[in-house]
Amino acid sequence: MPILVMKFGGTSVADLDRIRNAARKVKREVDAGYDVAVVVSAMSGKTNELVGWVREASNPPGSDSGGLYDAREYDAVVASGEQVTSGLMSLVLQEMGVPARSWQGWQIPLRTNNAHGAARIDSIGTEALHQKFSEGLHAVIAGFQGIGPDGRIATLGRGGSDTTAVALAAALGAERCDIYTDVDGVYTTDPRIEKRARKLDRIAYEEMLELASLGAKVLMTRSVELALRYKTRLMVRSSFSDDEGTLVCDEDEIMESKIVSGVAFSRDEAKITLLAVADRPGVAAAIFGPLAEAGVVVDMIVQNISEEGRTDMTFSLPVDDVSRARKALDAAAAAGEIAWREMVVDDAVAKVSVVGIGMRSHAGVAQRMFRALASEGVNIKVITTSEIKVSVLVDRKYMELAVQALHAAFELDVA
Repeated sequence: MPILVMKFGGTSVADLDRIRNAARKVKREVDAGYDVAVVVSAMSGKTNELVGWVREASNPPGSDSGGLYDAREYDAVVASGEQVTSGLMSLVLQEMGVPARSWQGWQIPLRTNNAHGAARIDSIGTEALHQKFSEGLHAVIAGFQGIGPDGRIATLGRGGSDTTAVALAAALGAERCDIYTDVDGVYTTDPRIEKRARKLDRIAYEEMLELASLGAKVLMTRSVELALRYKTRLMVRSSFSDDEGTLVCDEDEIMESKIVSGVAFSRDEAKITLLAVADRPGVAAAIFGPLAEAGVVVDMIVQNISEEGRTDMTFSLPVDDVSRARKALDAAAAAGEIAWREMVVDDAVAKVSVVGIGMRSHAGVAQRMFRALASEGVNIKVITTSEIKVSVLVDRKYMELAVQALHAAFELDVA
């Protein structure tokens, strides 16, 4: 029989009523003839509660431990949230007449590296799962975790349950991986900002990857990367309705795409400009090397035309990283590795992007975007482009206006 992977997030399994609701969806697919592997997250809020307990146990009042904890024990505690959900889901399915059993990552086995708390998947064994499918038994798998080389539970970090589901679907050769969440699909932009936003029936892997990396919270970047690599079809669906969702697939499955598929944005951006740095080989490395070592993720980079051997270097970064970036750059300057006349920080900017695989074969997208923003009086501070994306930095107070203007300019409310 064909295999279907179904993943339910924390809000979809927040209590027993919601677990029963999710189980009914699983039963529907079982009745349709699928061997089903269900991947579950911890109940909504449970992971944060468990993390809080780890921190409290590691750093009780009056302790001078500084909050340090053993990452292996952290994983042992935090992984329990998904394990509880998998057991409860299995019990509910059994009560509904669906033969099912729970699985933990080490039982499959889902093997990871030893980076406890942020492990990467090395391999997935499928023999045991296939054997149970052949016996008519469906699988309910605790997401977010596997087993490391040290034989200990290792958690996969942010978005780990989505990653588990997509990796399992690829390993099992599943027909599809359905991601159930609290939204009913992928929209042309956030409906809370643009009321005319439209749900997409299909979107290409590359477009979804760009949207995820730009802040769209429907799917995590890591899971979309896996889906793209293994050509695993994803369906984003709502746990709270039976409507068709959005299929994330190869662009060959999309008959003809619009030039632009969506408008993405990120409010939490900042911009740093270093004025009058030396325009010579090695300067860029001297700036961005210390930032990388400090764990600062730099996004957009612009270098001005040189004048008298000096130039200005501008880059964007998450606003929460500004303090860390300042310290790293100041330390590099104190060490004589780099010098500038002035550091200018703007922590009130936002990034707005248009994304679409249709850009590959159509000219004029950037011009159309810039004209739409200009017509609304929105000034552009920084521009970057890729094959299927154009991004700009604007004042944060104009972000919503910019999103609405671009949504209208590219007629995204029209199917």
